[in-house]
Formats: sequence, C-alpha cells, structure tokens
Amino acid sequence: MKTEELNFSAVDLVTSAGGNVGSMSRCLTRLGVKFQTKGNFDPPSGERPVILPGVGAFGTVMASLNENKFAERLKAMLKGGTPFLGVCVGMQVLFDESEEAPGVSGLGLVSGKVVRYRATRVHKVPQIGWNKIVACREMTGDIKEGFVYFVNSYYACPREPGAISYLADYGGAFCAALQVGNLTAFQFHPEKSGDMGERLLKEWLSNVSK
Repeated sequence: MKTEELNFSAVDLVTSAGGNVGSMSRCLTRLGVKFQTKGNFDPPSGERPVILPGVGAFGTVMASLNENKFAERLKAMLKGGTPFLGVCVGMQVLFDESEEAPGVSGLGLVSGKVVRYRATRVHKVPQIGWNKIVACREMTGDIKEGFVYFVNSYYACPREPGAISYLADYGGAFCAALQVGNLTAFQFHPEKSGDMGERLLKEWLSNVSK
C-alpha cells in the first residue's frame, strides 16, 4: 500500500512522556503525515488522533503527565473516544501500576499492571533488539507477524487477555501490543522498526482516518 493512497488525518504528537519524540517526528514526516507537537501547557484538543511516544521510567513519566493536570485532560479525551497510540512507556502508563514505581498510579485506562522481565542466562534485561511479534486475534488487521525493535525492561500484563493484539516471546510470551476500543499501544518502537514498523503505523493511521 502506498502512502499517498491513504487519507491520513493530522495527528497530535504529545511530548510529555520523555524522549523519542524526535524519532517519531521523523517517521511521521517520512510517511507524509501532518502533526502538531502538544504538551502539558498546550494540550491536544481531542479533535485529532493522539500519539504518546515514551522513553524513561514509569514514575518519572507519570510525574510529567500529572503536571498542570495534563493526565486528567488526557484521560477525559481518551474516555471520550479520541483515537490514541501509545509507544513503549506510552503504552505502560495506560495501566493501573508498574513494578518499576511502587505506589505510583498509572492512567488506569487499561486494567492490569506492568511487570519486570526475569533475567536468565539467555534472556538479559533489558531486552534490546529485534523480536518477532505474532497477531493473536482477528481484529488486528492484515499484518499477521514480523520483526520489530524493542528496548524495554518491563512489559504490560492486561487483566483481560482479549486486550492483547500481538504477542512476542522473551523468556515467555508477553503482550507486545494491545487494542481496547479507541486505544492502541505498542511496547516496541514502530518508528525504529523499518518497513514493518511503518506498515503498522500506516495501518493505525488508516483506521483512525476513516
């Protein structure tokens, strides 16, 4: 599918969750997607799809999101149906809590918690590199499997297995991506995953532009 064949919406790219905004910005530019950067003191309006890329610790990111009551505004928008894509920590903050930051509440939009990988002789923590994802339900779309790029020590465990759209394996199966209503999230970095990552972004953009 060629990029010019898709009717992409403009998107709001949220800068409040730490690094990685630059690489996502460059990826959207390559795809020909118009975007505006938004943050705590210039929040999204909810009229355009929202992308929240994140790099860093769960507690630090939640502290940033809570500044100027941005987390409350974001939750209201997403509960109101604004299409959302979370990446890496941008996925993890959707959950209730994380082992990385005991006592710190996440956004609580997806029921479950974030846990740490258990290191083994073969599987080091963090996971850094390419890993295969496999679609685990019909609604995921046309992309059934492929290799994408991960950098993570923690992964999300949705309470409802039906929330999981892609699985991967790293010392055991884990949730690599989820979809719950208007919420989509990737533990991996699509903007760093070559053709596979761009295909996944195009698919999401196509779906939310309808």
